Amino acid sequence: MRADDTTSPGPIRSLLTDHLGRRRTSRPMTSWAGDRAAFAAAAGWFAATAATIDTEWDRPALGDWTVRDLVGHTSRALLTVEAYLAAGAGAGTGAGAGAAARAAARATVASTVDYYRLAMASLGEPSAVAARGHEAGLALGPDPARTVAAIARRVIAVVDGAKSDARVATPVGGMRLADYLPTRTFELTVHTCDLVAALGVPAVVPDAAASAALRLVADLAVDSGLAATLLLAATGRGPLPAGFTVL
Repeated sequence: MRADDTTSPGPIRSLLTDHLGRRRTSRPMTSWAGDRAAFAAAAGWFAATAATIDTEWDRPALGDWTVRDLVGHTSRALLTVEAYLAAGAGAGTGAGAGAAARAAARATVASTVDYYRLAMASLGEPSAVAARGHEAGLALGPDPARTVAAIARRVIAVVDGAKSDARVATPVGGMRLADYLPTRTFELTVHTCDLVAALGVPAVVPDAAASAALRLVADLAVDSGLAATLLLAATGRGPLPAGFTVL
């Protein structure tokens, strides 16, 4: 072995030390156009799937949720973008700004992964999530599919007109829209997978939405120390443990 071979133990040990001592950072930069396209693809798939529902609204779907409840919960992935952007729009406008707007101005949530960790700790209580889903389902009214389609069109247009550094005021702190939007793409994609499973139809996930959701899964797995487990299972080297989740 050559003295300068980078596979020798000394350099490897040095590289490991450098890597393990490095602070975790937010997800790698992706294009804002790509983030918006992935969100639009996920929203469009959700709306198109909801449009196929006829008499199945009361069918069991996920946990205690009916199909209507699940659709209502998933619609919140659209509505929160609109609501949190509006709440953050007045950020930094001085004494007249609301508390949510001032929180958005501070951008206290540094990354997409950080948002999930904070949200799961403070907003993820199962009975509260279930109740919000039921309420959201009822709020869709007598024609849920039409309501979902209108929401999707409206929120996609809002996102298309927004800048990546627009501030959103979330319940766990302010953050950049570019860091928040992938969480919504993820929610739309995963829950539309839940929806098609409940309806008994194949899941044909749009490529852009699938790629964005899987990137976030990878980031969450790395942050949780589960990268090796996920990699081994994804490459056919063994099953995932029962109940495995990166959340």
